[in-house]
Amino acid sequence: MAAKARGNPNWGKASATPAPVVPTSFEGVVSKLGLKPSEFVHSAQLKDWVRKNRNSKFVPQDLLEAWEFEVDAGF
Repeated sequence: MAAKARGNPNWGKASATPAPVVPTSFEGVVSKLGLKPSEFVHSAQLKDWVRKNRNSKFVPQDLLEAWEFEVDAGF
């Protein structure tokens, strides 16, 4: 009697279909506000969003530094 094959035979193999590229929350807000990168620092709406979400969402480091926002790493 042969041993039963166990586990996932595709483990470690590349997926046939790549995962979809999904924008970050930050990119979504920037798109919704219709901002260009040169306008980020001057946007009061973006600054307010970053203030509220800087500890839980991706925000570019240079923007955090421009507004002198500290991030709580939560460690």
